[in-house]
Amino acid sequence: MKRAPKAYKDIDFLKSREARTIRILAEYLEPEKRFTEHNVKHTVVFFGSARVKPYREDKYDTKRYYWAAEEFAFKLATWAKGLPDNGNSFKICTGGGPGIMEAANRGAKKANSKTIGLNISLPHEQEPNNFITPELNFEFHYFFMRKLWFMYYAKALICFPGGYGTLDELFEALTLIQTNKLEKTYLPILLYDKAFWEDLINFNKLVKMKLISPHDAKLFHFFNTPVEGMEYLKPRLEKIIKNFHEPK
Repeated sequence: MKRAPKAYKDIDFLKSREARTIRILAEYLEPEKRFTEHNVKHTVVFFGSARVKPYREDKYDTKRYYWAAEEFAFKLATWAKGLPDNGNSFKICTGGGPGIMEAANRGAKKANSKTIGLNISLPHEQEPNNFITPELNFEFHYFFMRKLWFMYYAKALICFPGGYGTLDELFEALTLIQTNKLEKTYLPILLYDKAFWEDLINFNKLVKMKLISPHDAKLFHFFNTPVEGMEYLKPRLEKIIKNFHEPK
């Protein structure tokens, strides 16, 4: 009689409902293995719209967001390359797709730095961009596992204008910080284009109605240029990485 396939080689089983736990574990263990192999301990994560195009003209001039993200990532990656590669450096990390994600990966690659893309399988809009370091290009099925890796190594979050996905990522991070669910005592969150964010969300009204505390409205910082972002973030990143301890 012909031998039966081993369970871990049975593709139909691995794709089944019963094997869901195995798939979830795989999306934890396989990325962890690759991050360890490439000495990734710290990241600066860029969030933002996948729909922003580098050369598209529109009445909101959204292409400026693309090039600002590219420049900021380039400046950060260039600085990171000068740090000792003994755990004190960091990599630029994105969701791996087009738009702002592509811009940040592009800036990091321009600086000749390895750069991470945490892609996810979606029906549209999400294809790996060409600027991700191939060995640090990931593809996730589960949003929650992808989000875990966004936050696990993050030492700063940079949010450019975006839609539902960007808002989801931003507010989940703010909630984790607000509720002390992170080992990190402080995680800088920078929002690009103050006018955009203040027009979109009335943070002061949330404070006024006592839906959040005044301290909660200080968990993020607005910036309007890559230079301004560097001036704010650089000393804070140095301090965070210097005082970092591996989470339990």
